[in-house]
Amino acid sequence: MNLSEPYLPAGRKEILEIFENTGALLRGHFLLTSGHHSNVYFQCAKVLQYPEYAEKICGLISDHYHSTEIDTVIAPAIGGIIVGQEVARQLNKRSIFAEREDKTLSLRRGFSLEKGEKVLVCEDVVTTGGSVFEVIDIVKNYGAEVVGVGYIVDRSNGKVNFSYPQFSTIKLDAISFSQEECPLCKEGIELVKPGSRKIKI
Repeated sequence: MNLSEPYLPAGRKEILEIFENTGALLRGHFLLTSGHHSNVYFQCAKVLQYPEYAEKICGLISDHYHSTEIDTVIAPAIGGIIVGQEVARQLNKRSIFAEREDKTLSLRRGFSLEKGEKVLVCEDVVTTGGSVFEVIDIVKNYGAEVVGVGYIVDRSNGKVNFSYPQFSTIKLDAISFSQEECPLCKEGIELVKPGSRKIKI
C-alpha cells in the first residue's frame, strides 16, 4: 500500500497527518467490515474524539455540499454517526442514523423519512461501500431522495461508485485481500478486528 502524496487530493495531506499523529492509522493484520483483510486500518474514532479535528475534516464534506438542497443527513451506526452529526451541524440540518438489528441496517428510535425528502448519506470509511449501499436502500424504500454521499476515507481510491454525487476527504489505494488470498494469514500474523461491528474471526 502506498500512502504517499500522489494518492491525496490537493491540500489533503494534512488530514493524513492528523490520522498518523492521533494513532488512527493502524498497521498490522486487520479484519475489515467487508470481511476482507488488510495491512492498514483507519480508526476514524481516534480522530473524531477531538472536536477540532472533527470540525475541520467534516467541514470539507459540508463545504462540498453547502449549495446542495438537503433536508436530512443520515449515517450508518456506529462509525458514521459522528460524521453525520457534525456535517449536519455545520449545514444546520437534521441528523439521523441507521443501526443494525439482526445484521440488517434499519431506522429505529422513532427515526423516519418523508417521501421526497432530500437526504445526504455520510460515513467514516468506505472500502466496498456495503453499509452506504444499505443506507441508500433505506432512503429509497422510504421514498426519499439521495442527493449525495460524503465520507472521510475512500480506501478504494475512487473505485466504489454509489451512482450519486460522492465526495471523500482523502482517497487512498489501500490494498485488501479475501481470506483465502491473504498473504498475512499465510505468514501467521495475528488477525485483529479493531472496529465497532462484531464479525467472527
